[in-house]
Amino acid sequence: MITRIILSILGLAAIIGALVFVKLNQFGAMGAAQAAMVMPPTVVTATTVQEDTWQDSLSATGSLVAVQGVTVSAEVPGKITRIVFEAGATVAAGDLLVQLDTSTEEAQLASADAAVALAEVNLKRQRELRAQNTNSPSDLDAAEAQNKQSAASATALRAIIAKKSIRAPFTGRLGLRLVNLGQNLNAGDAISNLQTLDPIFANFSVPQQNLSRLKAGGAVRITTDVAPGEKFEGRITAISPEIDQATRSVRVQATLANSAEKLHPGVFASVEIVLPSRQQVLAIPATAVLYAPSGDSVFVIEEKKDEKSGQMTKVLRQQLVQLGATRGDYVSVTTGLKAGEQVVTSGVFKLSAGAAVTIDNTYAPNAQTAPAPKNS
Repeated sequence: MITRIILSILGLAAIIGALVFVKLNQFGAMGAAQAAMVMPPTVVTATTVQEDTWQDSLSATGSLVAVQGVTVSAEVPGKITRIVFEAGATVAAGDLLVQLDTSTEEAQLASADAAVALAEVNLKRQRELRAQNTNSPSDLDAAEAQNKQSAASATALRAIIAKKSIRAPFTGRLGLRLVNLGQNLNAGDAISNLQTLDPIFANFSVPQQNLSRLKAGGAVRITTDVAPGEKFEGRITAISPEIDQATRSVRVQATLANSAEKLHPGVFASVEIVLPSRQQVLAIPATAVLYAPSGDSVFVIEEKKDEKSGQMTKVLRQQLVQLGATRGDYVSVTTGLKAGEQVVTSGVFKLSAGAAVTIDNTYAPNAQTAPAPKNS
């Protein structure tokens, strides 16, 4: 009985030993295969670092302002009898917008005109009598005063009647209609907004250290989200002589043509001030930069000889760079790169230094210094 148990134990131990031997051989073979396995190179897009000439510019943010803009309102009280304009219409200077009731003033004017006629006849008679020395000088003075007073009363009534014909003070585009037919207006009540849209001003501020680089007549380019993908050209027409003590900046005004009326007062705008000077830069697509709190970097592609195969392969070197100005899809590099080096242009966030790569630019991003996307 004891012998049988011992034999069973020995047989079980032999089976376990055989299984362990087999598994150890399998693990050893897997380790050797893994050690011999070479990861295939990563496919990347790449571009060559090139020198370029960029025109110097300054960036600012501003707002668009109408060259002329006013809220058209009533100067005198009255009841609206006619509304001649349509909301949003373009009007010329002097066009009638609203007519107020003038029946009372017209009746008073008829009486005033009659008083003027009577005063003129009386003045003529007094002059004739004075020439014959049959009246006193005071009688003539009173007649002249009465004539002037009557004429002034008639002129005042005509002025009131004219003010009740509310007209456009200048050519422009009207806003919403704020009144209704039959409404009684008080002096100062708003009727509509009137804005001149062509040309239009762009007001913006520039730090005081750049004041010496600004010149009247200098070119500016305006972009805004109300007209995505479009740039509007203009010229600097005014530079404030005063520096804002709170922000240490100077206010600048540019004038832009706006015949298509795509720009409107109050719109936020991005302003690029074009300077006459130019600079030489090393430009790379912005997609080539790996941005990180510890520093921005790019992956440079280098040729390296493989120690096992002896063949030349492309491997990555991570290079810290210092960035400068941007132009569209490109960014300038001030330090860290040299002209002629190749850098990876896409997918840099998933790469690592020393990795082998192959270049395939079939689907490389089409970077441009002045992109004009069809959709935004």
